[in-house]
Amino acid sequence: MTTVQLMLGVLSGGLVGLSLGLVGGGGSILAVPLMVYVVGVTNPHVAIGTSALAVAANALIGLAGHARAGHVKWRCASVYAATGVLGAWFGARAGRAVDGDVLLGLFAVLMLIVAALMLRTRAQTGDADVALNPANAPRLVAAGSATGLLSGFVGIGGGFLVVPGLVASTGMPLLLAVGSSLLVVSALGLTTAISYAREGLVAWPLAAAFITGGAVGSAIGLQVGRRLADRKGALNLVMSALIALVAVYMLIRSARALGLF
Repeated sequence: MTTVQLMLGVLSGGLVGLSLGLVGGGGSILAVPLMVYVVGVTNPHVAIGTSALAVAANALIGLAGHARAGHVKWRCASVYAATGVLGAWFGARAGRAVDGDVLLGLFAVLMLIVAALMLRTRAQTGDADVALNPANAPRLVAAGSATGLLSGFVGIGGGFLVVPGLVASTGMPLLLAVGSSLLVVSALGLTTAISYAREGLVAWPLAAAFITGGAVGSAIGLQVGRRLADRKGALNLVMSALIALVAVYMLIRSARALGLF
């Protein structure tokens, strides 16, 4: 790693941290392209392993900030995270048998549906006093398993699905779902990072640079998210737009890879 690459890593990490702090997702989708096309990591496996570690660490940093602000529903998030990790393991095994570009296309379509549903419910405020109970526990298990399965299936973090999954399962406000989702994102990221680290596919200096920038970005994202949450439907609108943009990008990428245009 050159000094320039490490500096670019800090700036790229800032963007990843900003996304995680603001909407609780986008870390994995942003980190890998940034490492490959901006920082210049030539080995895609190293990019994936390093980004998984950086995203997990940045999610934990963002989680600490949201926890101090009281934005984390620990029990709900823990159930979601535990079932998500288990689902990711099964999804990774199943995903090897299906063409990756087809999987990315299907995932993108699902993200567009999620974006439309979030935009439709942007006027709903949610229940800030929601807690884990016999009524929502099965929904959390189902949503966590589905998110993990899709995450492992297509080989990306799935963070953009965690927030809508938490909202749909419990009815919590979006800001609390963003904070709670970071526990899930960190768990999924660490699971991936450990497997890659065992194979020596983590660039530790670059990971440190990403994490440093991510700490700053997470703090900024948290503050912006608080302000948007005070404006009815604004955070939902931002989240929906980001999900839709990423989904369109993924659709174009998978279509080109499949030779559709």
